[in-house]
Amino acid sequence: MKPLPENIQGVLFDLDGTLLDSAVDLYTALVMLCEEEGVARPEYAPVREVVSRGSRAILSCGFPDRDEAGRLALVPRYLELYQDVMAQQTRAFDGVDELLALIEAQGMRWGIVTNKPAFLTDELVEQIGWSLRAGAVVSGDTLPVKKPDPAPVLLACEQAGLEPSRCLFVGDDRRDVQAGAAAGLYTVAANWGYLDGGDPHQWHADLVLDTPAQLTALLRRPVMA
Repeated sequence: MKPLPENIQGVLFDLDGTLLDSAVDLYTALVMLCEEEGVARPEYAPVREVVSRGSRAILSCGFPDRDEAGRLALVPRYLELYQDVMAQQTRAFDGVDELLALIEAQGMRWGIVTNKPAFLTDELVEQIGWSLRAGAVVSGDTLPVKKPDPAPVLLACEQAGLEPSRCLFVGDDRRDVQAGAAAGLYTVAANWGYLDGGDPHQWHADLVLDTPAQLTALLRRPVMA
């Protein structure tokens, strides 16, 4: 384990698969689209695995026989269906609420860097109750580039007033680790997330954790007498 930065100012997080377990709602929208298109629904497990890669990867599970152009044409309708159901069963992973509360109680700031489109990100963050708590929210279309490019991570640092070298970036996808490292942040791979079928121990993150509670324990500062 690489030592944590001294005097940590804040923590940035990926959204789906890191802070939120949103796979069931994403799968529900895919099932609805499959029914509209008259094709058989896929199994849940392979869809859950690719959630962090976004709508195109999800659609490839439901429409494997269509080419890339055919699946791309389905994206707008899929996102419409997902918007209708996206907060029905989505919940914070166990331990995330406590983690965010600890970050705030210790005077640190936190933010979100996701590849999810802004119109979905903003609505979901509001419905979860985090819109007034997050110091930064950067979505997949906030900039012309998205993760693994470091620019969205650096923008989130700027929005939240964080120095990259004194900040952590936590995510459940290799692209999160790549983006965070390129931006100069301490990277944490979230082994509790979707992982896209990969092994986070092979991503060259500074730290791999199995639960949000482990990060809470690491960030908890001793109470001064």
